[in-house]
Amino acid sequence: MRVVENLNLALHGLLERDPRAYLIGEDVADPYGGAFKATKGLSTRFPGRVLTTPISEAAITGVAGGLALAGDTAIVEVMFGDFIALAFDQLCNFAAKSVSMYGRRLPLRMIVRCPTGGGRGYGPTHSQSLQKHFVGMPGLSLYEMSPFHDNAAVLTQMLERGEPAVFFEDKILYTRRMGETDPLFTVAVEDGLARVDLDDRPDCVLIAPGGVAHRAIEAMRALLLEEEISCRLLVPSRLYPLDVDALLPHLGDTVVVAEESAPGGTWGSEVAHALHQRLWRTLRRPVSLVHSRDGAIPAAAHLEREVLLGESMIRQAVVEAVRG
Repeated sequence: MRVVENLNLALHGLLERDPRAYLIGEDVADPYGGAFKATKGLSTRFPGRVLTTPISEAAITGVAGGLALAGDTAIVEVMFGDFIALAFDQLCNFAAKSVSMYGRRLPLRMIVRCPTGGGRGYGPTHSQSLQKHFVGMPGLSLYEMSPFHDNAAVLTQMLERGEPAVFFEDKILYTRRMGETDPLFTVAVEDGLARVDLDDRPDCVLIAPGGVAHRAIEAMRALLLEEEISCRLLVPSRLYPLDVDALLPHLGDTVVVAEESAPGGTWGSEVAHALHQRLWRTLRRPVSLVHSRDGAIPAAAHLEREVLLGESMIRQAVVEAVRG
């Protein structure tokens, strides 16, 4: 099953189980079924609860917040994650605060889905990874789609938290197979954390969100065969609030965090800070960060590859961390 098929199945299951669940967004209805076909078949099966909207991310997110405030379940599809910036006010100043600003905790069952990231030549305004701009917002959870985490379980976890959540879905994952990895490595998933392993005593532990996982695995293979450096990869489903305790048993004395965001105030910085607080006595060196280059993302494929985080950047960061 491809990742987008797994996501589509998860959305079907969610709407089937919850008669008060709505899915809204631009072009989500059949026959189009969303820009990446994640909502295919939903409006046919659940007429009246899957609604195509005008082109206004602020309005869509505001309507979803209102539905959630009234006790319904609201799923929003933002056609490209770049446009979530237009909904920032509704997320920051309404939805996230509504959980706690009325004198008692008020659960909001609301998910904003954001196809994100580059690798498809969509250019500067349709290829960004904006996760870092939402880290640390009280009352807002952040998740990232992964080829190792079943989307039905992830959506259920988001809604059970009872607070608005943003679900970043890296576009390059949609056509990938669920659970697909290099045969050199084994994959284990437990409590929202996927672990891709070679052996029990790796030279370096990589931490990366789901959209970066395959690039990290490619780097791990090259590092093993060409540099004789063994790595472990940890892929958390929930980016924020970060579950540091889930990471700790799997870490060693050398850690690299890889992400596609541009540098500066990133999710990786938050991970590094949290790990330094707990592990500074045992780390051999500071946690290393590697991300895309600082600049707009070009549309031309050869220029895009130079800017976006790739396997070679991850490999170089690991070599420097282990041998530097």
